[in-house]
Amino acid sequence: MKSNFEKYKLELDALIRDGDMLYLALIKECVPNQFDGAYKEKLVDAQYEKLLKKIPRFASAFQTWYSEAHSVIKQLIPDRLPDFVKLYEKPKTRKELTASSYVIEDYLQNITVSRGGYVIVSLSTVIPLFEQQLEILKAALGRFESSLFDIKQLVHADLLDSELDAARILQKNKFYRAAGAITGVVIEKHLTQVCMNHNLQATKKNPTISDLNDWRFQAPSANNAA
Repeated sequence: MKSNFEKYKLELDALIRDGDMLYLALIKECVPNQFDGAYKEKLVDAQYEKLLKKIPRFASAFQTWYSEAHSVIKQLIPDRLPDFVKLYEKPKTRKELTASSYVIEDYLQNITVSRGGYVIVSLSTVIPLFEQQLEILKAALGRFESSLFDIKQLVHADLLDSELDAARILQKNKFYRAAGAITGVVIEKHLTQVCMNHNLQATKKNPTISDLNDWRFQAPSANNAA
């Protein structure tokens, strides 16, 4: 059974994948020649058609994605939320629509700017704006993974400390064998975690403390982590 942390990470991964598809949708809608050059000419017809079926219409799928991404960013990296929102919403103080003041909301309303018969602000102006939003969401994933790692390490350390406290009580009351057994288990758990942190693979099905300690020194920075 997956933990809640794993479930949330899978949901965030899916949200990022949806964002990647929305980005492709923008490329396809705004610069179709560039899209065809990147995919149609490199994929066989069946693969290209399969890709087209996966790509949503940006205007139809964006709002749901935006709402979900907004909630994630608000929770994980709230300091980036104003930047995320600013890329979407029309500023109330905007006096003129230019390429630098264009926002995603303008694209959803199919707004462009022309002067003298020339388009000076095209729909493709939205592409780097959404790309920035997607990068902010990906930064939230990095924060989530980092926070999850820290939480796991703290919980693990607390559990080991509690077991060592129990061993000290047993030792104080002269239950030396029981105290030694618990201490041995704590050392084994700690060394196992150190090896996992450094992606060291066990070469034995049931490694001993000595085996774990030897593997620990295979990692350049493992000594600092122990």
